[in-house]
Amino acid sequence: MAEKETAGKKRRLGDMQLFWRRGVQYGEVDLPFFLIVIALLVMGIVMMFSASYAWAIAEGKEGSYYAVSQMKNAGLGLVLMLFLCMVDYHFFQKKLIAIGAYVLPLILLVMVFIPGIGVTDGGATRWIAIGSFNFQPSETMKIGMVIFYSYVITKNYDNMRYFLRGMLPMLLALLVPAALLIKEPHISATALIVMTCIILIFVGGVNLKQFLLIGIIGAAGALLVVSIMSRNYDYIQKRIQSWVDPFADSQGNTWQTCQSLIAIGSGGLFGLGLGESRQKYLYLPETKNDFVFSIVCEELGLVGALTVVLLFTLLVIRGFYIAMRAKDKFGMLMAIGLTSHIGLQAFFNIAVVSNLIPNTGISLPFFSYGGTALILQLAEMGIVLNISRVRYQSPQRAPAAERAPQAEVQLQGGNV
Repeated sequence: MAEKETAGKKRRLGDMQLFWRRGVQYGEVDLPFFLIVIALLVMGIVMMFSASYAWAIAEGKEGSYYAVSQMKNAGLGLVLMLFLCMVDYHFFQKKLIAIGAYVLPLILLVMVFIPGIGVTDGGATRWIAIGSFNFQPSETMKIGMVIFYSYVITKNYDNMRYFLRGMLPMLLALLVPAALLIKEPHISATALIVMTCIILIFVGGVNLKQFLLIGIIGAAGALLVVSIMSRNYDYIQKRIQSWVDPFADSQGNTWQTCQSLIAIGSGGLFGLGLGESRQKYLYLPETKNDFVFSIVCEELGLVGALTVVLLFTLLVIRGFYIAMRAKDKFGMLMAIGLTSHIGLQAFFNIAVVSNLIPNTGISLPFFSYGGTALILQLAEMGIVLNISRVRYQSPQRAPAAERAPQAEVQLQGGNV
């Protein structure tokens, strides 16, 4: 018995060393993806500094307070990104890790509703307070669902085309966190997580007719939920009013949307110049958070706004490229899920500030102020970089005993 345990430990240690050597010594990160992430991060910090300066002074802080805090968070996020870039992504494919990525955020979402732990602000209970540190459990749920879904779909791939054995368990697993997020309420996080998971289910190889039918039913259910919530929550009614007619009550309920559109329109083609925004001087609320893109439009104009949109578009395209060239199905699903999350969140935020959709309180990745969100977003990018690194390894340089045949992504019956 002791000999078997010793042999098992040696085998596991050998596997870890093999992953480490291949991932670090022989791997090559996807340089275009890495440069796009860095470009978004640098541009985001610069614009957040410009957008937050006046509000920081108004709050009695140094003008650079939020920018310095964001740079510290960016530093931690970059360290975590580089670490995850070196640690083989198959670590997340372990059963205990994958299930934990789903269960632990669920526990945190439940803790939000415990008096003394959860924090309520603006009619919503979304935060957990630990001393002076506040964070949103929904941020951990976003990445947790991608890991969990990627694991389950990979393990259950042969059954994904069957509704009872494939799609239904996935939908039930999604129902629990969605219900908790709606109860907070946190509509934007709910929509983001649901849509990311739907993309993973689609890529996972479900029956297309079943998928479309469930999609229609789900869309009808979502409209019903929003209708019911709009009658129970006054702030949702106000946001819908701002969306329908942003200038209807420009001195009251529609103030924020109205000021956002003024900022966007003031920018023109080339903008007023970096740091020259007028709306950030206490006219437009949340300039450092949800509405930082409005300041981008005002200071950098249409050219600057299109640059940001182009960078996010290139990030999604390159992320999907990495996914399609992934070593295995789990890597493909992880890359698609994490990239989709960032792309969808950027789209929702830009749609909100331009009044394409009602205000949902969603931040712009890499731009909006928020430590937990920025650190986790960079961590996600580190996982995608690792997937690209494993894919581009050079096994010819490794000793023959360490070489393993590359597992091809099996797409038969899938939708990719």
